[in-house]
Amino acid sequence: MNPPRVSKWLVTLSVMIPTLIEILDTTVVNVSLTHIQGSLSAGQEEVTWVLTSYLVSNAVVIPMSGWLAALMGRKRYLIASIVMFTASSLLCGLAVTLPQLVFFRVLQGIGGGGLQPMSMAILMEAYPPEERGMAMAIFGMGIVLGPILGPVMGGYLTDAYSWHWIFYINLPIGLLAIYMCHGFIFDPPEMHRLGRGARIDYAGIALLCLGLGALQIVLDKGQLEDWFASEFILVLTVFSAVCLISFVFWELKHEKPILDLRIFKDRSFATGNLVMFTGFFAFFGSIVLLPIFVQKLMGYSALQAGLVLGPSGMLTMAVMPLVGKLTQRVDARKLLAVGMLVNAAALYHMSGFNLYIDFYTAALSRVIQGVGMPFFFVSLSMVTMAWVRIDQMNNASAIFNLLRNLGGSFGVAFVTTLLARRTQFHQHRLVEHLTPFNFGFNFRMEELKAGLAAKLGTLADHTHAASGMIYGQLQRQAAAMAFNDTFHAQMLMFLGMLALLFIIRRPPVGRRQAPGAH
Repeated sequence: MNPPRVSKWLVTLSVMIPTLIEILDTTVVNVSLTHIQGSLSAGQEEVTWVLTSYLVSNAVVIPMSGWLAALMGRKRYLIASIVMFTASSLLCGLAVTLPQLVFFRVLQGIGGGGLQPMSMAILMEAYPPEERGMAMAIFGMGIVLGPILGPVMGGYLTDAYSWHWIFYINLPIGLLAIYMCHGFIFDPPEMHRLGRGARIDYAGIALLCLGLGALQIVLDKGQLEDWFASEFILVLTVFSAVCLISFVFWELKHEKPILDLRIFKDRSFATGNLVMFTGFFAFFGSIVLLPIFVQKLMGYSALQAGLVLGPSGMLTMAVMPLVGKLTQRVDARKLLAVGMLVNAAALYHMSGFNLYIDFYTAALSRVIQGVGMPFFFVSLSMVTMAWVRIDQMNNASAIFNLLRNLGGSFGVAFVTTLLARRTQFHQHRLVEHLTPFNFGFNFRMEELKAGLAAKLGTLADHTHAASGMIYGQLQRQAAAMAFNDTFHAQMLMFLGMLALLFIIRRPPVGRRQAPGAH
């Protein structure tokens, strides 16, 4: 029986609402951790599990979503995920102890894990192959804007009401999403369904959950624990590697795998996923670094830091549909090259920051990035999924979203580690110049001592205070130079990805159809 015809715009709205709130919840808690810590009497180490528990459960469910959709039916699985996400959001807001909140965040991550890949698969099917760029433009608005809007919304709700409301806000939105998905989403007749007697891949599920769960904890806690100097991180890394390698071999041999890795035989899909992983590796790193730079080194408030990020979000909203339209007329590989180059230009601009830049200089880098990310994400989604068959769409979107999330997690871990290491390096080199034999150092020392004497009097020796002030300036300069190095490394990643474009096949343009698309 064929499903009823529904306007693609109603389908789009139905799946974008749950996708956006799920992505928002990955970052909305960040700015509220201090309030949660005080309210629940938790320690600094303990409260970070409010973030980690969600990320771990979310990462585990994403690759399983295609299999769960085949087992339950995609519409039923999507609605069940929204119900679980909404109910657990309410429970998170009602939590009165930290263990309760962490447990409910695990449930929330399980419910939210299927929303992104299922929404993407549904959108790709609702649009013909030549219009999938427009579908990904709409999907990309939530993907790119979520991490930007999350901290702003979380900060406002926490300051104006309380941290509980960052979870309560999901309740009315979730109910609306359930209503719309029930009325406008239907499973396509081509979709592969597992029969009731199908053999469940319990070993694959166990290996996937253990491997990805351990990996996410390693990425989240690695820098804090000094990576492999910590026995805990080392053991988890080995455990994760063994589980994931075993998972790959097991799935390739299994008749009904939980994640069909044979799809990587398609060179466009395989290369596109590599580009997605590397691109979000670099993109998410910059999203994390820029607010830290302006707040910790330049003294911006949380609101001012949000305003630095804000204009790029509005620009992204405007450019996304334009790029979606362009994919119907222009080879998406060329648009992807534009996205890589523009993002590289934005990161090159950031790599020239110093401690004296003004607000507009900081915001300009995000404006450039706001233009580049739509070209990158929309065209990359188009070329990666262009030749995927309808019956493989759930599986393909699960893999695509998993690698996007892992790219972001690896990127954040990489930039925080590189930033710490390069700060130590530059600080060590700059300290070499703080000697009595350095004319600049002596001149600045005397200048500061004279200034302190004028304010505090000449009876005390101000050498120690002046030395402390100089060392504080040195630390800020060392940190600024480390930020420059990190931004520069991310720029090189975007430039290096250009070579991969020659491997990707030309996607459908105009009315040209992909084989097996319908």
